[in-house]
Amino acid sequence: MTITSPFLLENENEYLQWREKKMHHYPTTLGELVVEIKDPRKLTETEHQKLLQVCRQTNMVIYAGQTGDDPDQEIPMALGRAFKVSRLDHNWLADESGLTSLTVVDDGARQNYIPYSNRAINWHTDGYYNTADKQIHALNLHCVVPAPTGGENRLMDHEVAYIEMRDSNPDYIKALMAEDVMTIPARMDKDGNIARKAETGPVFSVRPDTGDLHMRYTIRTRNVVWKDDPLTQEAVNYLEQLLESDSPYIYQGKLESGMGLISNNVLHDRSAFEDNDQQKRLLYRARYYDRLDGTSIGEIY
Repeated sequence: MTITSPFLLENENEYLQWREKKMHHYPTTLGELVVEIKDPRKLTETEHQKLLQVCRQTNMVIYAGQTGDDPDQEIPMALGRAFKVSRLDHNWLADESGLTSLTVVDDGARQNYIPYSNRAINWHTDGYYNTADKQIHALNLHCVVPAPTGGENRLMDHEVAYIEMRDSNPDYIKALMAEDVMTIPARMDKDGNIARKAETGPVFSVRPDTGDLHMRYTIRTRNVVWKDDPLTQEAVNYLEQLLESDSPYIYQGKLESGMGLISNNVLHDRSAFEDNDQQKRLLYRARYYDRLDGTSIGEIY
């Protein structure tokens, strides 16, 4: 079957038709993304359909469950199975289960990486440094214990970011689809050896099997080398300004105990936070090589 993707610049008519449907009654408040459920380990069909309905439009949904601070890792794992994603990214700092426990760590290898600190994390998509065959298409977060102070997230659907950029200047999309536009430098180990090779590739790409849009991105200048040409720099600057704008399509909020995010690896950040002696932030993160079932453009539009 030939996939005609609206995300390819040559498919202008398909893009305009998809864009109209995509943005029709598109949510402009965080509350519109929240679905109340009971136990994520035992989703009812009605709960699943409500979650899926939101996710099909925005590539994300926030659930408010009733499990409180129950640390059972089966909670996020069960939600992954409900959306038929199973290929977990067992990154080298993940737990044995494949999930990653995001909490402040003061010793070992994890202490050297920002996700295990209380520092802010700027705009990115997860796994932007992964190889082309191990791209992260779904990202789920589950909150066990929130930080007493701080730890909010901003979220933006990467398809909406694409729309904003394409409508402003289609050449921005062309530049950010170039195979050599973004390079993530190699990561070295403590002995000066290459622990992860440099990865070069596009920001926006289209999955050939489904026609869906994928995005790999980080705003952190220390983590990325951009192609050195004027159009690329203009496109990158536009995207940075968009993400720091007052766009109604940028949502901000904080996950509380029992809440979580289910997403197709949308753009997100995290503010700095502070723990105290009584309360230490703990979130579980699940990264998948699969896209959430039922959310591909061929299944929706």
